[in-house]
Amino acid sequence: MSEPTEDELAFVDDVAGFFAREGLPLISGRVIGWLLISDPPEQSAAQIAEALRVSRSSISTAARLLTPSGLVEGVRRRGERQEYLRIAADGWSRMLERRYAQAAGFREVTERGLRALEDATPQRRERLANVNRLYGFLEAELPAVLRRWRDEQEDHNR
Repeated sequence: MSEPTEDELAFVDDVAGFFAREGLPLISGRVIGWLLISDPPEQSAAQIAEALRVSRSSISTAARLLTPSGLVEGVRRRGERQEYLRIAADGWSRMLERRYAQAAGFREVTERGLRALEDATPQRRERLANVNRLYGFLEAELPAVLRRWRDEQEDHNR
């Protein structure tokens, strides 16, 4: 594995900045950025730490944060005890599917809120009603978007 170039590290930092604006710790975003361009695509915590010039423990912490979303997955090579991290083949769509499930869950929360405000003035209910409509829209539309994406991927892979 060769040392990353300054341009590659700048890209990694751009990815980290993007995800930091989404609320993710910078190191987690840097791991995503590195795994998007690393060669080989599977990297051990030690390899990632060396490439990003950070501690192995920060990589382990980032991995624990990133793997539940399905975007990053841990894999083992036959005959090795070492775990390697990589971007899952369908990681981006799995992450969006998880967000879809969260949209449905939050829509349900807003419905309970609207029931709690049943006797409130329309002005008081308006903010919550807007959020409820948005999440209802997302819940209805996201499955079709994800299906079209899968279909496009299948066509691309043929």
